[in-house]
Parts: sequence; C-alpha cells; structure tokens
Amino acid sequence: MRVLVVNAGSSSVKLRVLDAGDALVAEADIDAPRAEVDEAALRDWVAGAGAVDAVGHRIVHGGERFRSAVRIDESVVGELRALSDLAPLHQPKSLAALDAVRGALPDTPAVACFDTAFHATLPAEAATYAVPRAWRERWGVRRYGFHGLSHAYAARRAAELAPGIVRVVTCHLGAGASLCAVRDGQSVDTTMGFTPLEGLVMATRSGSVDPGLVLWLLEREQVGVAEAAAALEHQSGLLALAGTADMREVLARDEHGDADARLALAVYVHHLRAGIAAMAAALGGLDALVFTGGVGERSAPVRAAAAEGLGFLGIVLDRAANAEADGDADIGSWGSGGRTLVVRAREDLEIAREVRGVLGDA
Repeated sequence: MRVLVVNAGSSSVKLRVLDAGDALVAEADIDAPRAEVDEAALRDWVAGAGAVDAVGHRIVHGGERFRSAVRIDESVVGELRALSDLAPLHQPKSLAALDAVRGALPDTPAVACFDTAFHATLPAEAATYAVPRAWRERWGVRRYGFHGLSHAYAARRAAELAPGIVRVVTCHLGAGASLCAVRDGQSVDTTMGFTPLEGLVMATRSGSVDPGLVLWLLEREQVGVAEAAAALEHQSGLLALAGTADMREVLARDEHGDADARLALAVYVHHLRAGIAAMAAALGGLDALVFTGGVGERSAPVRAAAAEGLGFLGIVLDRAANAEADGDADIGSWGSGGRTLVVRAREDLEIAREVRGVLGDA
C-alpha cells in the first residue's frame, strides 16, 4: 500500500509518500506559519506526487472520543472540528491540510492518526487533575498528552535496537518537547497535559508554570487573556531566556560565555533531567533512555548535559559515541546499567503503520 503522510507541524506541513516497503519515494515541506496553510501549494504538490492508495493525517488532538486511528468520513471531520477548542493553535492547521488533500484526492481513503491516542493508556492517577469534578466531567479537563506518534515510534524502534527492554523513557526534543514513560510499549505517563504547554521548557513555550502566576497577572490586568496565551505559547521558553528559540545558537553563545544563553541552557536541562527522573519513577526504574526529535537527535551537548545528572538511574554516556551519533545509535557506555539510544524521528512510519492497520493492510 502506497501511503501519503500529511504531518502538519508548528511551522510546516511535511508531506511524505511511502511505498509498500516503507521506502520514501517523494517528500516536501510546505511552509505553514501559525495556523496558516498554503492550500494551493499543497494541492499542487499532491497532484504531482503520483498515485497513492491511502492518506494518513497527523491530527494533534483526538479528545476522549478518538483513542486510536480512525478512517475519515464526514462524521469524523465534524467531530474533529468540534475538538478545535481543545487545541486552537494546532487543530485548525491539521484540518486545513486535511481539507486541501481531500480536495486533491477526493476518492482516496484517508485515516486520522492522533498524537493523543498513544496516551489513552495513561492510568487514572497520571491522567487526572486534582480540580473540581464539574470541570472534569463537563469540559473533559484531564491530561491528554501529545507527541504520541513520535513517542510510539521511538519506543518501538528502541525495542528493536535493544531487545528485552521493558521500561523506556522517550525524550521528544524539538521546538516542542515532551517525555513519555513507556512500559511494554504502552504510555503510562507523560509531561504534556491538557495542552502542549505543560511540562518541559521548549523553544518558544514556557512549559509548566505556577497557574497562580497567570491568575495573578490576569486579576491585576497586567496582561489580557489573549496576550497571556500568546506569551506562553510564542514568546517564552528559550526565546524568552536567551533571545533565540534555536538551540544551536543557545549552545554556541553558551560556549562563548553569554550569560543569558548559559541560564537558558541550565533551565532547559534542569527541567529535562527532573522530567526524566519523574518518568523513571512512574516506571519503577529505567531500562532505556531514548532521545529523538530535532534537538534530541542532533544535539550531543544537550544529551550529555542531561545524562550528567542521571547516573543514579544507570545512565552513563560514551563520549565518542554521543559525539558521533548520526541517525539511530547506541550512545551508552559499555557496562552502564541502562541503555541510552538516539532514534531518528519517523512519525511518517508510525502514521503509515496505523493507516495500514485501519484499512486492513497491516
């Protein structure tokens, strides 16, 4: 089955065509800042990419309704639009890409694959906020988790690279960043929650902050709701601390003694280490630590800095292997208690796998 994968991310729509053996036969990245998608450019590329048997769409939020991938029909599209309130900064872009591709390939079966679905296995204690019951029941306030397609692939690939591992912490570190505690291939805890703002420090997102701080600012009318939302989503994280959202620039400036970059890196790593330890606690131990995503795959200094504080979990890196890692790699020191792996992010493979599962060609 030849599958077109449509992955609407924070800054682009990634288009990939995979053949029946998962070989990449065509690809393109179309700029898509904020919630905007160049639908004409997307349709033109799809029209020129050749025939496909099915389409797989990455959808950020499936709410409580969609706990696994599902074939798209008009009813499903309507339900996905209704979920936009839960992810107003992400869902509209996914739906715009979906509309454009459906217009170009109206008779091709399509499947929605959800970033939240992998975390449907979270136990109640990990998914539940200690907030009023009315909020939880009326509005579905709970921890959903995100980056599930990436975490699912990284955990499965890690099991192929290191047979026998059971307790895995996957670190998706990119512009957005989250961790997942995976036991026997199932998510049991994660750092993102009701929205992708919770958890780690990210490129432009704050990660977890005291909700009382936000209330304090709103109550005193120091900032408005829209301003606060924009600040936490687009003006915080590394950008707020170092003046740049690019980890490569942060690392370069840190090496030259820039105080803001040094603080930004220290804050980033502090939260990363703490998050990894929390995920390991949810698992009752750690068999493997996996780095994926743009920063996770390409930033040896970030991996090394995180590992420096995780020796008590058996994580010790091989300096040369860490520095030379390119693609999937084992970067742990020989004889260390836990495995440390780098896995190239391949959400396209996970989406194609789910598409074939739904359409009966697994």
